[in-house]
Amino acid sequence: MAEHKHGEMDIEVQEKTFDGFMRFTTWSVVVILLILVGLAIFRV
Repeated sequence: MAEHKHGEMDIEVQEKTFDGFMRFTTWSVVVILLILVGLAIFRV
């Protein structure tokens, strides 16, 4: 079994995936909040 050395693994793909996930989550929350505010204003 190979010896693990901290900090040697290339994590570029994981970082891009996490950035995309965070961007999606942020926009989803913004859209949900806008929908809720719209429903509150127009009392649907």
